[in-house]
Amino acid sequence: MQEYPTSNSSAKRIVFLDYLRAVACFMVILVHCIEPFYLGGEGTYIASYSDACWVAFVNSFLRVAVPLFVMTSSYLLMPITTDTETFYRRRFQRVVIPFIVWSLAYAFIPMWGSGGEVAVGDNLAQLSINLMWHSGHLWYVYMIIGIYLFMPILSPWLERVTKRGEEAFILVWLFTTAIPFFRELARVVRGTAEVWGEASWNEFGLFYYFSGFIGFVVAAHYIRKYVDWGAKKTITVALPMIVAGYLATALPFYLQLPDNYPINESIDLAVKLELSWDFTNTGAALMTIGVFLLFKLIKRPCKVYPLFYELSRLSYGVYLLHMFVLVAVFDIVKGWEIGTALTMFVSALLTYIGSFVVAKLLSLLPKSKYIVG
Repeated sequence: MQEYPTSNSSAKRIVFLDYLRAVACFMVILVHCIEPFYLGGEGTYIASYSDACWVAFVNSFLRVAVPLFVMTSSYLLMPITTDTETFYRRRFQRVVIPFIVWSLAYAFIPMWGSGGEVAVGDNLAQLSINLMWHSGHLWYVYMIIGIYLFMPILSPWLERVTKRGEEAFILVWLFTTAIPFFRELARVVRGTAEVWGEASWNEFGLFYYFSGFIGFVVAAHYIRKYVDWGAKKTITVALPMIVAGYLATALPFYLQLPDNYPINESIDLAVKLELSWDFTNTGAALMTIGVFLLFKLIKRPCKVYPLFYELSRLSYGVYLLHMFVLVAVFDIVKGWEIGTALTMFVSALLTYIGSFVVAKLLSLLPKSKYIVG
């Protein structure tokens, strides 16, 4: 395997993770370039049936983007090979400090057509307890920091558990990915959405501690330790998972689409449409694991790998700052009137390129790891 030195080591790269991280970063940006086609107005705005279909069929596949980021990090980090203090210190330097820097940037720098006026005081007040609405994409960082906090606790178990024990955990977790649909069933049967011990006074139900993104952490470790298949077996397993996962994600969204357009309703409609879109739902979980397995087939770098290496290395910085670029780019591309699909993809591509250029320039500064990770 060819070596591509990082900023702090000359360790060999796991090539497929660089390709995967670069692609997943583009997917995230594309998700945000699709959102204006169904979010707006009073909360939910869809101009036409054509827009609704593009949103349903493209964005449904993109639900793999965030879980893929979780799996790439987990594949590299689990089980932890350093002491807990060192692990936390490295995550703080590479993840938390850049997150704070860019959270403050979104609080202070004008954007979103504000005309140069920024309610800094209100922004900082929001930031003290949660993310700001106009930097909502940073929800991911809160989540991944929580995962990092838990990794030193989970790591000793992963070192000791048997293959069958790990499989049992993954199977239970996969069951929990269907709980949102059981909640909808409970709403029909009982009139409330709580299941298996959940109640208005208790959100910690039976499967609470098996649910969420932690399953992707265990799945990534399992794949690294136990899955070393050839191309034929990998494709035989992965493709059906991707197809089944896509159908479970896209069809519920599509089948809920209203008949009349344009649609301008409250955000409740978007929440209802997105029932199958949750990143930890069954469809997204199946697709994510399937896509991860396919990328794992990549064993060697190709001629363009140095570009993907740079995209991968700077992906966190690109993610943090891309909204500043996207807002300006999307407004320009939308004015070209090139159609829904092209507007989505062209604006995402230009945003990706622009954000990468900014992140690359910032990476040349002293102490840049505290800015772009």
